Amino acid sequence: MFAAAGFGTMVAMIKFVGARLDVFQILLVRQVVMALIVAPTILKNFPGSLQTNNFSLQLLRIVLALIAMGFGFTAVVNMPFADATAIGFAKSFFVTICAIFFLNEVIGIRRWFAVIIGFIGVLIVLRPGFDGFTIYGVYALIGSAGAGAVMVVIRILTRTESATSILTYQALGVGLAVAFPGMWFWLWPTPLEWALLVGMGIISYFAQMLNIIAYKYGEASVMASLDYVRLIYSVFFGWVLFEALPDIWTWMGAMIIIFASIYTIHRESKKKQIIISTAEGRGKTP
Repeated sequence: MFAAAGFGTMVAMIKFVGARLDVFQILLVRQVVMALIVAPTILKNFPGSLQTNNFSLQLLRIVLALIAMGFGFTAVVNMPFADATAIGFAKSFFVTICAIFFLNEVIGIRRWFAVIIGFIGVLIVLRPGFDGFTIYGVYALIGSAGAGAVMVVIRILTRTESATSILTYQALGVGLAVAFPGMWFWLWPTPLEWALLVGMGIISYFAQMLNIIAYKYGEASVMASLDYVRLIYSVFFGWVLFEALPDIWTWMGAMIIIFASIYTIHRESKKKQIIISTAEGRGKTP
């Protein structure tokens, strides 16, 4: 719950400073702050932290992270807060789809049905062909797809790579990628904007750490389901900071997305329990 609050606060900060500053500049400062925080861990194992068994997959993870953050942040800045958050929840559907191609997973009819229902919810929020439609809604969906793909790639990387290696390539790779455009579009921040930019990086780091701790000790399906309280935070921040409340279509679409996502998470968790039980029954370590 604290991690969800942290992520919700971070996105609100992005929307606030994005009113004047370019998204690449926001990404650059955020990445520098996070890199400074994790620098002791990286330097402690340097140059071993740069060792990797799959450089191409590390590079793919960086590219997908750039897509997720670039399109996702742009959507947050330019469209209603709650709408962007609701569409962002579609990443669980993209995880399911990407798992077919990257992990060779077999997806049952019920999970496919949940994915289809979930995308119907996305269409309700997007409202293509109607007055409420905006291209930034498509940006949010692309960002969501990138985030889902990143999760699958990280699953593959953890088979052969250390956590330090994955962290190092993400911190350095994304930072280097946004350095040039971030400097090109640079506008000198005001003292308030500096405080928000630095705070954004700090909050983002601790939110990720809280998320890792939650998944370490809690049941994954429950932890993933609790992430959806971010919608409550986005509605609150949207109302207090930006004087905007979601309309009935956003609420309807968001509820459909959330319920379909939770069902997808539940099915995946149940599938893993069956695999573990079968392995234990055969006397094997799953």
